Amino acid sequence: MGNDDHRRRKTPCGFCMAVFKWIPVLFITAVIAWSYYAYVVELCIRNSQNRIGMIFMLLFYHLFLTLFMWSYWRTIMTSVGRMPDQWRIPDEEVTRLFRADSPDTQKRILNNFARDLPVTNRTMNGSVRFCEKCKIIKPDRAHHCSVCSCCVLKMDHHCPWVNNCVNFYNYKYFVLFLGYALVYCLYVAFTALHDFVDFWKVGAYDNNGYSAQGQLNATGMGRFHILFLFFIALMFAISLVSLFGYHIYLVLVNRTTLESFRAPIFRVGGPDKNGYNLGRYANFCEVFGDDWQYWFLPVFSSFGDGKTFPIRHMEEDTESLLGYHSDTRIELEEDFLPEPRFQDSIP
Repeated sequence: MGNDDHRRRKTPCGFCMAVFKWIPVLFITAVIAWSYYAYVVELCIRNSQNRIGMIFMLLFYHLFLTLFMWSYWRTIMTSVGRMPDQWRIPDEEVTRLFRADSPDTQKRILNNFARDLPVTNRTMNGSVRFCEKCKIIKPDRAHHCSVCSCCVLKMDHHCPWVNNCVNFYNYKYFVLFLGYALVYCLYVAFTALHDFVDFWKVGAYDNNGYSAQGQLNATGMGRFHILFLFFIALMFAISLVSLFGYHIYLVLVNRTTLESFRAPIFRVGGPDKNGYNLGRYANFCEVFGDDWQYWFLPVFSSFGDGKTFPIRHMEEDTESLLGYHSDTRIELEEDFLPEPRFQDSIP
């Protein structure tokens, strides 16, 4: 975290805000804890008459739950990382930069400082990207997060549901979290479907809540736990399908959420949304690694250091070189608006 964030936490208001940010995480945790009780106790232990079937249901349930919670925990607890000192501009250079009499002078100062740094991304005026809050040269694909109060490597977006930035270090965990959350919800909804249908059978229950045909053994509030378990699992599954599918698409085209809205600008070639697209398999391996044994486990296996990334050969797409690619045209039209100094950062 940045120094501003530490200073904010020392104030009563800053402490309250830090606690407030954990509310979405606590909400998700509470829903998972309730679903565990509803599924294990009410649906399986108290309602199931087939003991062998119940054992298999619980076995697969705990497998999916473990992978789901493991991925979720790694996404939350993985740090956004720290920028190396060589990317940080000394105070005297920052003073010179802010006192420069023209944008060209500022551009020369930044380009001179970054001449030995592996940066290919530029601002609209062709200058090296600089964060005036963190006082650093921003590595390729890095952006400043106003919530975390620091620059984040390969920033995808800040997610309130994990109270963390989705970035280079936890992007694989985030995608696995979405995938296993979807599998968990679909599994719960599918295995609770039979009892959910029994609940709505006309005349199927007596006054005590027992099934007249003996199909649903849950009584009282137990059957309502099963009812809401199905509804909530199905609701979350529907929400997760589109989100998980979108991030799988981003992985396969090697693009972050921020880059999908605003194309990165390269020193050679200009704006290009497909600048990091190396092919679907290579793009997948860049996030998940090339060892299939770790693909589906929330352990770090991504390629690189988060500061430098391979770029596709620009000569393979002459349209991008000339700035005539359809995606590029959209970005150029959006960037015609005037841009304040050093504003190439995410608020």
